[in-house]
Amino acid sequence: MGQIAYILLCHKNADAVIDQARQLTAPGDAVAIHFDGNAPRAEYDKIRAELADNPRVTFARRRVKCGWGHWSLVAGTLEAVRAAVDAFERATHFYLLSGDCMPIKTAEHTHAFIEERDADFIESHDFFESDWIKTGFKEERLIYRHWFNERTQSKRFYASYNLQRTLGLTRQPPKDFQMMIGSQWWCLRRHTVEAILDLIDQRPDVLRFFRTTWIPDETFFQTLVRHLVPETEIDNRTLTFLMFSDYGMPVSFYNDHYDLLLAQDYLFARKVSPEALELKTRLGALYARTGMSFRTSDEGPRLFKFLTGRGRIGERFAPRFWEKDSTIGRERSLLIVTCKKWHVAKRLLDRVGSVSNLPTIEYLFDEEDTPLPDLGGIQATLEKRTRHRRAMMRMLFDYYETDQLLICLDPSNLELFRDFYSDRSETRLLEIECNYTDSYLEGHAKRVGLAGDHTSDETFATLLPTIRNDVFRESELIRDQNFPEFYRIRERNAPEENAVPLAEFLGIDANKAGEVTGTEYLFVD
Repeated sequence: MGQIAYILLCHKNADAVIDQARQLTAPGDAVAIHFDGNAPRAEYDKIRAELADNPRVTFARRRVKCGWGHWSLVAGTLEAVRAAVDAFERATHFYLLSGDCMPIKTAEHTHAFIEERDADFIESHDFFESDWIKTGFKEERLIYRHWFNERTQSKRFYASYNLQRTLGLTRQPPKDFQMMIGSQWWCLRRHTVEAILDLIDQRPDVLRFFRTTWIPDETFFQTLVRHLVPETEIDNRTLTFLMFSDYGMPVSFYNDHYDLLLAQDYLFARKVSPEALELKTRLGALYARTGMSFRTSDEGPRLFKFLTGRGRIGERFAPRFWEKDSTIGRERSLLIVTCKKWHVAKRLLDRVGSVSNLPTIEYLFDEEDTPLPDLGGIQATLEKRTRHRRAMMRMLFDYYETDQLLICLDPSNLELFRDFYSDRSETRLLEIECNYTDSYLEGHAKRVGLAGDHTSDETFATLLPTIRNDVFRESELIRDQNFPEFYRIRERNAPEENAVPLAEFLGIDANKAGEVTGTEYLFVD
């Protein structure tokens, strides 16, 4: 029996990564780990220390800071692949997994399944002719250059895209390649992986092209495998079982999904919830067992669709998450910036996005036209967003595939602050205390409809003390709540003073926080 080298892409939860690596290597297989460069160094050091005595574990030589939809995901994968090829000479197959994946078959069954056919298992459909992409960008992913991450630098992403489209700055894929698309998750034979590494070493033009495509993890390996391997040696499927909800979000599996998962005609499942500790333990033990047989079926998606269609209240697999007991998630951190001067908060979010990989969303509960992904309609109006606020936030965490999300709220949203702080997730709040000139407050009065262009100076003289008092009162009401993890930066403070609370609030290096607070135009009206 050959050896499988698992390419493990992970970005959080050191203890879970350690357990996953031990479970996968126990039957004799190997693991090459790439731990996201955005994750804390202490977490990475813990993983290395705990697995140092395991000869079947190796690590990518370089940690790449990964962002969804960005070349960095492929770069991190390639770093781990190269490490695995060098470290595990006995490995016959290389199987790409995430930290949320778990085996749903034994190692014995997995090896027999893979070795039964001399083929590469990768979903690979013609990019232009297939309907694999249902909505959003299609050819735009390829013909324009995408230097910025859409989720963390959305303004730069769309500004760059619109400029190229206006000027007609399009390009074509390498002429000798048929562009393909499919699931990110694959299992490839050793000689295929080695051929891919040789190709990218010899063809810098191929790397240049894919580095600026959008969501290249769905096209890079899919295209190169089809270019290098005869069609008869490609099994056009993924061996990793995943489903999507009726809101288009990846379905997480929980403790009571064990029997369902084992019955699927796949080898691994994604995504297993971090809270499903019993399921993780059972699946980890399963991988090392021998002599088991499996009766597989393909009823998973149909069963899930049936149950969600009936509402699942009181049914198996738990109620829909938008019911009243919905939670954002125990292991997630919601970071809230509040400021009456919306333009100041937006500038701060823009600068945070430029120095970190933290997804940011502006005043989504205050501005109807805040750019948001399509979440099945729940994001359509302010009323819906507010009514289903926890479900809305949970879906955004899932969409961005993150455990940290930074948003803006107007200081008047005291009910939202209280609700988010009452959730099982971690909530942190940063108040930006600004100076308010009379001219700014006059403009604010016009923007909110309290005054117009023809309002007299006498009327403004009456309004301004009231408006100034309201702004002060909203701030005092927030402080009266005694929220934990509450931070404040002030316009009157020096940038280096503001960098300290901002670094603690964001959990980033003080130097990076200083880059944000040192922005010259941050408080300009």
